[in-house]
Amino acid sequence: MQKSLECNKDSLFRYFTLALLGMACLVPPAGSGADTASGVIDVIDFTDKAHGSAVEWLEENGYDFRLDAKALEPRFSEKGLVLSTDGVKVGLIEKKVRLSDVGRVRVTWGVDEYPKGADWENEVYRVPIAVMFSFGDEDIGSGSLFVPNMPYFISLFLSRNAEGDKGYTAEYYEKGGRYFCQPCSPPEGKTVTTQFDVANAFRNQFDKSKVPPITTFGIQMNTEDTHGGARAYIERVEFIAR
Repeated sequence: MQKSLECNKDSLFRYFTLALLGMACLVPPAGSGADTASGVIDVIDFTDKAHGSAVEWLEENGYDFRLDAKALEPRFSEKGLVLSTDGVKVGLIEKKVRLSDVGRVRVTWGVDEYPKGADWENEVYRVPIAVMFSFGDEDIGSGSLFVPNMPYFISLFLSRNAEGDKGYTAEYYEKGGRYFCQPCSPPEGKTVTTQFDVANAFRNQFDKSKVPPITTFGIQMNTEDTHGGARAYIERVEFIAR
């Protein structure tokens, strides 16, 4: 994709977000249900919110909407936070965080409709839903003068067109970003729980001995280059101590 020096700020942000989605952050308020006895540092449960549009609640709690995020009709239901589109949309909901000593994350989520045409093995890096965790404050090169640098990050996504346990790279952030399908190919309409050792993945993927704090958490959807739309949901995210 060619990019000119006249790229405006929105265009640069689109390139940045597409890369996070694999072109290739939502955070729980402090103390929102942490259970130190079980090792849970922090947790957010979207299933306890009043049903209806989630936009006002998210904005009041400091979440930022990027690109087409509001067009994904974020709303609360018995399934938690639901995102959906009938067409081509790219959206990111993010917030800065500071969570130290996180070893694992546990995400309870599911897909009601997969975007048709996504294919990670053939470089169509599109997702019905993904979560992204960035680490530390050091900016790592994106690999392009036109795409902002950012800290190391790991993204987990649901897909039926990718391989599990494979650390994917994409067009940008080859040095600082990895994407994992966890799990791959859950049936539509089935809620699954992803348990992922982000600390160990960080060490192995980036050849580091020390794991910085998680500094951004995000929820994303990208249906560009696909058709049929997508619908997915996330019930709960838990950050578990090392």
